[in-house]
Amino acid sequence: MTRYRCAACGNLTRFDVTSTATTRAFYHFTLGGELEIEDEEVIDRTVHEVRCRWCGHGRSIEVIEAPEPSSSSSSS
Repeated sequence: MTRYRCAACGNLTRFDVTSTATTRAFYHFTLGGELEIEDEEVIDRTVHEVRCRWCGHGRSIEVIEAPEPSSSSSSS
């Protein structure tokens, strides 16, 4: 999982991210014509810009690779 950090102000939680995604999804239309999108899978995502919501610029954005959550169980 990718996280961001603004080195200018220390923000770790609020960013405006501009990206393009290619997805595959199951489109389910009701008899009334309403669309429900189910089982959406992201095939590819490209991030174009990341801006800090607190200080307003993207000049000091750092990418932080967060570790994947582990599902370890302990035995007694």
